[in-house]
Formats: sequence, C-alpha cells, structure tokens
Amino acid sequence: MKCPYCGQTDSKVVDSRPAEDGESIRRRRECLTCGKRFTTYETVETLPLIVVKKDGSRQSFEKDKVLKGIIHACAQRPVTMETMMCIADEVEQEMQNSMNREISATRIGELVMEKLKKVDEVSYVRFASVYRQFKDVDSFMEELKKLMEER
Repeated sequence: MKCPYCGQTDSKVVDSRPAEDGESIRRRRECLTCGKRFTTYETVETLPLIVVKKDGSRQSFEKDKVLKGIIHACAQRPVTMETMMCIADEVEQEMQNSMNREISATRIGELVMEKLKKVDEVSYVRFASVYRQFKDVDSFMEELKKLMEER
C-alpha cells in the first residue's frame, strides 16, 4: 500500500477491524519509511452486471431502477420502504451469485415478480401489468386468474 505522505510502498498493518457498514475492513497502517500512520479500507471486488434488454441492447445494471419500479408498483400499498429495498437487494444479490455477468431484463422482472407476489398481491399485479405489457383486459384477467388459482 502506497503511503499518502512519502509515497513509499512498504507499510505494516497495525490494526484491523470491520468497518461500520460491515461491507469492508478498516486497516490502520504504519509506513516503514516515514513512520506515519494512515487508514485504508478493503472491500470485495464485484464484477459489473450487464442487463440485456428485450431489444438486444446492453447496459449496466442499476439497482436504483429496480427499486424505482418496485416503489411505483407498491404506491399507496401497505409495503414499507425497508421491504422494497430488501427486495431490490435480494434481486441484486441473486444476480451477483449467478455465474452469468449478463442477465436478461426478463429474468430481472421475473425475480421482482416472485418476490412481490409473496409480499403484496396488488403490487405484484401492478408490476406485472407494466412488465408484461398487457395489451388488453383479457391478458390482464388471465394473470388475475392465475393468481387466484394459486391461492
């Protein structure tokens, strides 16, 4: 690790502990050349996820977009912000855990719908109506019938 004071790369770790967020490790280091101390943070490196859209275009995954869709579907429903954020986190985690770095937008939508169905059926139907782009009332009714049969 390069010393921010003298620029030398030789240092020793004096103290190591988890950071407040639990996502990284905080290390106190001492430069072996100038003797000054400095702090570094170590985090797990994650590879970026690429979303393959329905039209074949690719863009980087943004959890905020998933969360925005969930918030929109859950508007005026008894679903807490914490629950919505948890759903978005779980979707992201499942995608990170998969061996694929490219995930189809379809798969993301399916994951969100699976989780919304367990939390709030109305929010699930709202999300499905936008995600599946129901063309008419009949296709909407089909989805509602499936939901009723699963009960």
